[in-house]
This record gives sequence, C-alpha cells and structure tokens, in this order.
Amino acid sequence: MTFLTNKPLPRRTFIQGMGATFALPMLDAMLPLSMRGSWRHAPKDATRLVAIEMVHGAAGCNEIGAKLNLWAPAELGRDFDLGPTALKSLDPYRKYLTIISNTDVRNAEPTSPKEIGGDHFRSSAVYLTQSHPKQTEGSDIYVGESLDQLYAQRFGQDTPIPSMQLCIEPVDQAGGCAYGYACVYTDSISWASATEPLPVIRDPRVAFEKLFGVGGSADERAQRRKTRRSILDFVQSEMSSMQKSLGAEDKARMDRYLTDIREVERRIQRIEARNQATVGSGERELVGAPAGVPDSFEEHTRLMFDIQALAFAADITRIFSFKMGRDGSSRVYAESGTDKPFHPASHHGGTEKGVKDFHLINKYHVSMLPYFLDRLKSIQEEDGNMLDKTLIMYGSPMGDSNLHNHRRCPLVLLGGANGKLHGEMHIKALDGTPMANAMLSVMHTLGMDDMKSLGDSTDALPLAINA
Repeated sequence: MTFLTNKPLPRRTFIQGMGATFALPMLDAMLPLSMRGSWRHAPKDATRLVAIEMVHGAAGCNEIGAKLNLWAPAELGRDFDLGPTALKSLDPYRKYLTIISNTDVRNAEPTSPKEIGGDHFRSSAVYLTQSHPKQTEGSDIYVGESLDQLYAQRFGQDTPIPSMQLCIEPVDQAGGCAYGYACVYTDSISWASATEPLPVIRDPRVAFEKLFGVGGSADERAQRRKTRRSILDFVQSEMSSMQKSLGAEDKARMDRYLTDIREVERRIQRIEARNQATVGSGERELVGAPAGVPDSFEEHTRLMFDIQALAFAADITRIFSFKMGRDGSSRVYAESGTDKPFHPASHHGGTEKGVKDFHLINKYHVSMLPYFLDRLKSIQEEDGNMLDKTLIMYGSPMGDSNLHNHRRCPLVLLGGANGKLHGEMHIKALDGTPMANAMLSVMHTLGMDDMKSLGDSTDALPLAINA
C-alpha cells in the first residue's frame, strides 16, 4: 500500500487484514498539501456526543441535600464553589463544565392511577426522549425518538457506526418488568424511533470487536482469542506499509493510537483470563456476568470510557449513549465511603445521615468522569484536543429518589462542543422549567438549530448568562 505525499489520504481510510478492520485517526496526511502542518483552516469534524445516564436522582435533589448544596453549588454564574457538591472531582475541568439545575422531567411522572409506582420502569426511557412511555408489557411499546438518535440521523451517517449504546449493569429486554411496563423501557435510553429501542452492550469485548471489525464466526473469534494474539497482528503488514509513507508527527500519532488499542485489548484479555479462572469458585462478585465484564465498577467504567475515546480518535462513531446504572441495583460501591447498597441508600428516608450516605455514592459516580475527560484531552490533533470537540451530557431523569419524584433533576454538560460550550457556568432554571428545554438547547449546540421542540419542551434554555 503506497500513498503519494502530495495526495491526501481519505479521512475514511481503513487498514484491513484477516478479519480485523482499523479506521485511522486524523492525520496530517489527510489534509490537502497546502494545509499540512497547519490545521486551523481545515473543516471541523462534527461534535462528538456522549449521553450518560446515572439513574435514580441525587442526594442534592432532596430538601436537606439542596440546602447543603450536595449537587448544585450555591453560587450562580462563573464563581461557584464545588466543594460541598457531588461534582467536586470536576473542579480541575470547570472551564469545560456547565451545571444546569432546577429542571423537571415531568414526563417520567405517572399520568393515571395505574401508572403510580412504575417510576423505576419508566424513567430511563424518558431521559433522552423527554416523552412519556406507553404503559404496556407487550410489543406495542411507544415513547419517543431520543436526542442521541436525532443527532445520529443528521451527523452519524457518514461514519462506519452511526452510534453505539453501552451499559454497566445487566439488562433483560424480554417481557414485562413490573407495574405494567416492558423491561425495555428501563433497559434502553436510546430510541431510533418511538417504537425502536436500541440494545446496549455491557461486555467490553463485544464493544471492542464491533469497533475494530473482528470478522469470522463466533467459534473463529473464540479460537483466535485462545492464541492470545492481538488483533493488531492481523493487520501488521498493511500497517507497516502505510506507516512508511507518513511524516514524523503522523507516525508518532499512529504509534500512540496503536499503543492505546493494544493496551485496551490487553486489559480485556487479562480480565477475561482472571474471570475464567474463577468460574465455579464463587470468587466472582458479579455472578453470571460475561468473562469480559470486570467485577470492579471503576475498572469496567474506565474500560468503556477508553473504548469510546478510541472510537472518537478514529471517527468510527461520533455518538455514544452510556447507561451507568440501574434503578433497582443493590450494588455496593465500597470505594465511595459507604457500604450501603445503591437502591436502599437512594431511599434515604429524608434523614440527614441517609441523604449524606447517598451523596457519597453520587460523588463516587461523578468521580469516574475526570478519567474520561483526561483521555479525551490527551487525544491531541493540530486544531485542538478531543475534549474541545466533544459534548458530554451527564444526568438523571429522577430527582429525589426517596420520593420517586422528577423535580429539580441533576444535569451537567462537559466539553467544548467545537467552541459552542464555554463552560465554567452554573445556570439555575426558573421553577417548573422542563429538562427538555435544556436538551433542546443541547440540540441547537450540536448544530440542529431547526429543531423547535423535544418532548415537553416549551422553549430553549440559554446555556450561558445573557446568551
């Protein structure tokens, strides 16, 4: 494979061999000769989007928690103190942080007596659609099209994978769950249409192989993994030929990219080997989980973040949704500082001690984000870093989990969104403002200026003071 130095590589360049397919990261060689070495005039990639749901509200949405500023800071505008909040770990990234407080997700509330009690099985479907799900345990599900899929239709169709959906906790999309709701409502946050929920991937191995095109049958893939060979081995010849035509900076960028791929693959292999060695021993915390799923929440989350960063670097996909929890989970996050299981802790009874215990879990969950921000910022391109080109939305369709209400729900935005988000801002919406208003503004920030509404939105919520 030979590339002429005066002829740009296509942005969508792939290296293929023996069932593996690699998209390349953005290289200087992909620019016209006149732009090489100075990318400031190169067309910008579409903004990357990551929509993260951390389920079941936050301690700061309770009356006690709000007074203690356990979620949103007391100060508005730019001069806010994150010290008391669950967002404290984001302080080094405050210039990329936009806090949106005091918005409601009323379409997650019951609209008839028979829907009362079904909040756990309704909320996740509302998060990105901001629409009210039809109560059914059958196949006639109906909610709305989600924000990430509206974006994928516009800006994801020219990538190999228009969007991907990931999760941490197990899902079961078959049949009904409880209170008359199909399980798919609580399992899926991405909806291609009002009737088409998109399945989520929990196993890092499955996500990795989807991104890097490992072909063949399931038996052939299993056999290849037994050899402990890297998928990079199967494209080595093509890769070496291509690298000979690159300049020094492009070679260094490619080396970093390939090193990151190999490291992620090695981590997956180590996790699988460790988990397979304990099958039947009773040592696994996550009984019945696939071998590629780490028992450690932090290890699992970081691995999923690394996979997303790799995908963004190569422009394999620009859009992820990531469901980091499950409402009814009894998982214990020992590193958080409390040994209370998640769901029991969320029902804190409105006591100050209970609220503070749940706050520790919220704080721990948010502390996963700086790792991802670091990874995105480390992906340097001549016209900026990947964090500058990304919009991350992290929030919940639940407010006070103890009461199962959907008022004053937590929501933050992170990243530069290609210069459209300026960060270092706390915006408190007027009482009764739908979260859909904030998400409508997110859609405008992403370039969908013609969108007039989402769910129960009434108007776009300005994402900056005096905007």
